[in-house]
Amino acid sequence: MVRQDPTDPLDPVGGDTLSGQLLIAMPSMRDSRFARSVICICAHSPEGAMGLILNRPIQKLSFDALLRQVGVEAVPPQRDIRLLNGGPVDEGRGFVLHTNEWREEGSLPVEGGFAITANVDILKAIAEGSGPRQCVLALGYAGWGPGQLDAEIAENAWLIAPPDEALLFDSELKTKWDRAMSKLRVDPSRIVGAAGHA
Repeated sequence: MVRQDPTDPLDPVGGDTLSGQLLIAMPSMRDSRFARSVICICAHSPEGAMGLILNRPIQKLSFDALLRQVGVEAVPPQRDIRLLNGGPVDEGRGFVLHTNEWREEGSLPVEGGFAITANVDILKAIAEGSGPRQCVLALGYAGWGPGQLDAEIAENAWLIAPPDEALLFDSELKTKWDRAMSKLRVDPSRIVGAAGHA
């Protein structure tokens, strides 16, 4: 992805086309990092794409522990948010996907009424009990080079679905892939090799 800062996945250039859409891994997905994954595409242009996996929990780190690591003091009434493994790229970096009624200068709008923020200010706001109405925090992200995601879609690796707040933010991670498939009225047992766009 061409960026003003080549290390920043949140600095896309060009018009987004799949921004805000959900990618749902086809049952035939062979890459174990993405099998049965549901991904929110946060940026997509001819130069590449960036998204966050929504149904891979991080078990070994709590929100409290993360706040301590970044030097944020939790003060009542602290909110607890889910920590996700957002993807295999830059796993030490955090991204908060959230509803867009709360934004700041560093927030990137995501189509569909959402935003993504990757700085400590949003963690401070959440720790103070404010911040966005709905959010999840992902460590790492899924990234694709120029044309790579489009080629994978053409090869039937992914289905595309519009997002909704439940699929983006709820805590029912084990059923998220099945519910995303149901949203498209697709029976996974009948789509091996089927079309990749819904």
